[in-house]
Amino acid sequence: MYWQDVMAADYAVPNDRALPDLTEELVRGLASTNPQIRDSLAYPTLATWLERGVYDDLLPGFGDGLCAGLAYGLGEDGTDTVFRRSFTALTLAEVIHRDNAEFLVHDEVVMRWGDRLATWLLRERDLRGYVPDCGWAHVVAHGADAIGALARSRHCDAGVLRALLDVLADRVVKETPYRWVHEEHDRVAHAVMTILHRNMLTSDELERWLKPVAALAAQQPVMHETLPEWPTPSVFNARGVLHALLSQLAIGVKGFPIPGDDELFGRPIETRADLLLMVTEAVRSSQPYIYRPAANNSHS
Repeated sequence: MYWQDVMAADYAVPNDRALPDLTEELVRGLASTNPQIRDSLAYPTLATWLERGVYDDLLPGFGDGLCAGLAYGLGEDGTDTVFRRSFTALTLAEVIHRDNAEFLVHDEVVMRWGDRLATWLLRERDLRGYVPDCGWAHVVAHGADAIGALARSRHCDAGVLRALLDVLADRVVKETPYRWVHEEHDRVAHAVMTILHRNMLTSDELERWLKPVAALAAQQPVMHETLPEWPTPSVFNARGVLHALLSQLAIGVKGFPIPGDDELFGRPIETRADLLLMVTEAVRSSQPYIYRPAANNSHS
């Protein structure tokens, strides 16, 4: 009832308890297996307080404290620890959004958060999306959102953006038993688009990044080979990311509603024409029995 009253009061910070105590309880809530506590209470309260500047004077320490949750149970698969890791990443994205909007944190602090995020996302084994009775785990989506928030940072130069792209590619091609069926493809592609909109990377660098994803997506089953499923989850995921990226390149994307975001996504991607050709060819090669060969593009 206490936190329901807080939400009913438009998330006003209570004055009957110390902020550190309130924060500690909310951060514990990020690990709850009850979606009403995790999704509907703890995360939106922390996100709202971050957006309103409640933690502005504490942001470096708050972000560092959150990072500890990324290592909690890391390496486990199918256990309840996934919720703390995943919702820690989502909340850390809100911390980074706040710094993007108000310029509150030194570059070494943000880069430290980025290292922790990248390490977690690449080592994470539990890639479940929706978990019956517990709600969303959504590790890949939340990880991609956090990478996207980081990619908007003024602290990111071309080298950092290149590293973030590599993290996303490595996550896509990493072997997993989980098929991404809850819009993870779109969220990964959106993080890639955020990086592209910074216009700091060359077409050659982007082609190098695309190669491992395209190669995995282009895998085909050996004739007469007995497989438990095809495409395998990893091939399925790579193809999904390529399709999502092609759609977003063709249609365009909207960003998160933070100051300066409209300006970022209002700028055209300078390498868009080259990328459209590269990604189109990758999609074509992934399913040549469906898509027309490039040489026959002028025919119906």
